[in-house]
Amino acid sequence: MLSAILVGIMFGLSAGLAPGPLLTLVITQTLQHNTFEGAKVAAAPLLTDVPIVLAAFFVLNKLSNLDTVLGIIAVVGGLYVSCLAYETLTVGPVQVNVSQLQPKSIRKGAVVNALNPHPYLFWATVGVPMILETLQSDPVAPWLFILSFYVFLLGSKILIALVVGRFRAFLEGRLYLYMMRVLGVVLAGFAVYLLWEALVRFGVA
Repeated sequence: MLSAILVGIMFGLSAGLAPGPLLTLVITQTLQHNTFEGAKVAAAPLLTDVPIVLAAFFVLNKLSNLDTVLGIIAVVGGLYVSCLAYETLTVGPVQVNVSQLQPKSIRKGAVVNALNPHPYLFWATVGVPMILETLQSDPVAPWLFILSFYVFLLGSKILIALVVGRFRAFLEGRLYLYMMRVLGVVLAGFAVYLLWEALVRFGVA
């Protein structure tokens, strides 16, 4: 259960703090309106991720006894997390030109998140396989993984809205960059784990 919680925290933080369209909307809404509006945009994944998770769970659960298929998924997941690690390690200060952006609503945030490929890739190659794996050992662990993921995903974005509302320069400072570097190293380690899991599935290791 502890490993499920830690993995959920790691991916929740990395997804919540990484620059992207949803984070841009959170910052823009906060600067143009107020912190509460930014927090509403941060909640968009709660609207869009449920069908993604359910669809991925239904498909992968049917394939859970096929080691070759799960090995391929682990390879794709390892490569995907490797890309996330690289992007996180090389991220620069977040810059938003508010004057060129129109006010956004939670509906717009949901649309942007639904069109973002990252939730689909994450849940299909990392999230749901993690749920299926932990489900075999402890029926509570998958729920702890999901809970910790969304608490830190939404919590980190809401925290950014709170900080940006008071200290706009936070995302351009060193502390933010240091946090992203640490998360990048942790993600790289998890990518290695997924690739090793693929070798185990293929019977190589």
